[in-house]
Parts: sequence; structure tokens; C-alpha cells
Amino acid sequence: MKRILTALIIAIAFCQCICSQNNVPAPETEFVMQLKVTLGEPYVVGETPHGKRTVIPITGGTFEGPLLKGTILNGGADWQLAKGNRTELEAIYSIKTDDGVFIHIRNRGIISSGQDADGKPSFYFKAAPTFEAPEDSKYAWLNNALFLCAPVWGGDFKGIVLNVWKVK
Repeated sequence: MKRILTALIIAIAFCQCICSQNNVPAPETEFVMQLKVTLGEPYVVGETPHGKRTVIPITGGTFEGPLLKGTILNGGADWQLAKGNRTELEAIYSIKTDDGVFIHIRNRGIISSGQDADGKPSFYFKAAPTFEAPEDSKYAWLNNALFLCAPVWGGDFKGIVLNVWKVK
């Protein structure tokens, strides 16, 4: 009897856990900025043991959002590693706000193309930038949150446009 009661309690707890997971709200996001990144001529390192390595120089650009705006500095790059229909990217660069504060960015993400469960073409491109801002600046809040970004397609800008959101 004691075993049956224990099993029943475990089953009820398990069901409550599963049921409550179905009602978990999705995280909210808040728009932070749009980056318009200018790019140099990409070059291919070649096939490596980890995949095909491509480097895309970051040559400049601008960014703007509700709480910050400024320029993207020349000298960074987007290091991409492709294998099959999947590319891992890691862009490392710096920005300068219009009031003179330098912020370092490391943006890691995935680009994937293929087919969905119904056999239709699919494309995925998302990344998660991390920021290093001076702790004594009004931008220190960038150090203490998670962020997501995705490209904006279309328009006549020569480069890549990324929208960035803070996960609340």
C-alpha cells in the first residue's frame, strides 16, 4: 500500500509539472537598436577540419535605438564556419556611441537552410550578441541582459541590417 501511495504521489507531481509547463509564458522582448553594418570583401580560408571558414570584414556603419545611437567602428569581422546547410557565425567588433563611449560586441549565431517537416524550403538566421560596456557608463545595462538579433531583408542598404532585442 505504501508503494502504491508513493507511486500515486509521484504521478500526480509529474502530471502537475507537465501541465504547468504548457502554461509557461514566452519571454518578452524589448527593441534595443538597429545596426546597419557595412562589409568589406569576404575571403575564404578554405576547408578546415571543422568546415569551410569564411571571413567577412566589418568596415563601419551606424546604429540607433531608443537609448543609444552612434557608429560601428572599422576593424571587426564576421568569422563564419560552414558545413552542409549550416553556418555558425561569430562577429566581433566595436561601436562608439554619439556621446563617445566605446562598446565591444561579440555576436554568435546560426544560419541554416533546408526543409521543414512538410518538405518546404526553410531558412533560419538568428544570433545572440553580448556587450561589454564600461561599468561606469550609462550603457552598463548592456552588460547584464541577454539579447537576440535577426537580419532585416530588403531595402537598398549595401551591407547587413540587424535588429536587436533585449530579453526581459
